[in-house]
Amino acid sequence: MVRAPSGTAKRRRTARLLAGLAAAVLTSAGVVATGTAGAAEPHPPAGPHPVADRAAAVPGHAVTGYWQNFDNGATVQKLKDVDDAYDIIAVSFAEATGEPGGLTFALDPAVGYGSVDDFKADIKAKQAAGKSVVLSVGGEKGSVSVSDDASAKNFAGSVNKLMDDYGFDGVDIDLENGLNSTYMTQALKAVHAAHSGVVVTMAPQTVDMQSPQNEYFKTALGIKDFLTVVNMQYYNSGSMNGCDGKVYAQGSVDFLTSLACIQLEGGLDPSQVGIGVPASSSAAGSGYVSPSVVNDALDCLTKGSGCGSFKPSKTYPGLRGAMAWSTNWDAANGNAFASQVGAHVHGLP
Repeated sequence: MVRAPSGTAKRRRTARLLAGLAAAVLTSAGVVATGTAGAAEPHPPAGPHPVADRAAAVPGHAVTGYWQNFDNGATVQKLKDVDDAYDIIAVSFAEATGEPGGLTFALDPAVGYGSVDDFKADIKAKQAAGKSVVLSVGGEKGSVSVSDDASAKNFAGSVNKLMDDYGFDGVDIDLENGLNSTYMTQALKAVHAAHSGVVVTMAPQTVDMQSPQNEYFKTALGIKDFLTVVNMQYYNSGSMNGCDGKVYAQGSVDFLTSLACIQLEGGLDPSQVGIGVPASSSAAGSGYVSPSVVNDALDCLTKGSGCGSFKPSKTYPGLRGAMAWSTNWDAANGNAFASQVGAHVHGLP
């Protein structure tokens, strides 16, 4: 994900420093975005693992949106402000610690929460409305590494703790600097062992899902029995191969459908495939498409209508849905994605 366009990096670093000072927690520089003060305010769960039974909250056709825990020029929101069309809200992002694989999270003061308890209350309110709130790990600047048994254990342990402390429903993997499928799969299985109903989402780049032999793809297949959805980023990409072997340029319906086909024919269930796009032309460097193009791609994949030159050999009516980066950029664009794509996703067969 594009954490901050050019010209905002200094402001983000300042806001992050203020967040660290306010929480009396120092975080490593240049790592996965969103800070954390979970350890400062222990939050005993109501039972061993209160999110264990929340998997049913994700509807068959779902809209995912990333919520920015920072100000980069998009509309600043609290979780309660996120449009109701979003079924899965990915809080962006968790922050790396000095411990390999370890994660932490702290609210950025720029978002405007008066306390961590207010944030937790917003999480509970969204969950009461049938939404799932997950913690995203990674982003454009993220550098969490899970590459051995120790870091896999640290990753799983910190994800489990943050889920219990804050009430998150799960975790989103948005690592854009590569991952090790053996140890990330091991870590996510450990999270699932502790939280049987965990919501696990992924947002790989297009290059990461060109083949089932790619590490990201192998991770998705390795946790297929509990993976919720892979919302690949169909942007900031350039041209890529489709499942028919032809090359397609980003920004077209063919790009969305022919690349989704690779995942659909490569072993993922249709319910585990979503289309990830920027919510506005300001949200990414390239690859923005209008909501109508996203809806055409959804129709092409689920019903066989609305296709461009590429038409899949069969339809996938169980396709999970779509994702937007981000709810903040969507709000800045009049919530066009939420209103148009959101309604379309929820009306799929």
